[in-house]
Amino acid sequence: MKKYTMETWVGIFVVLCLACVAYLTFKLGKVEFFGEEQSIYYARFSSVSGLRKGSKVEMAGVEIGKVQNIKLDEKDLLALVELTVQKDVPISDDAIAAIKTAGLIGDKFIKITPGGSDDILKSGQTIIETQSALDIEDLISKYAFGSVK
Repeated sequence: MKKYTMETWVGIFVVLCLACVAYLTFKLGKVEFFGEEQSIYYARFSSVSGLRKGSKVEMAGVEIGKVQNIKLDEKDLLALVELTVQKDVPISDDAIAAIKTAGLIGDKFIKITPGGSDDILKSGQTIIETQSALDIEDLISKYAFGSVK
């Protein structure tokens, strides 16, 4: 009888350990089953070099969302970026979305600078004002070949 109680306690311990590992896996992987509601916005850029799906979207230095998808808009031949942003963060229709570089490593993220308009974009609308990332290689080649004034 004593053998079965020991096996039962070991089984309970193993199940608890597996539950903890599963919880940490989802938490560290930032997977949310019952996550907060989010709005979807779009932005068109001439170049999204270095930007990746899952990159941060920031406003005033605070992470407010992520890059959901990046694809080529075949009509305009521009990069179309889909952003998911927290529902409670208002984005005005004159906001500016810019691709910035974080730190020395060069990870790219999108920085949204709020505008002064009272008109707020609805989910599914496009941020009109955008700035692509600064291409250092392009600047160096222009300087080297004398086309920078």
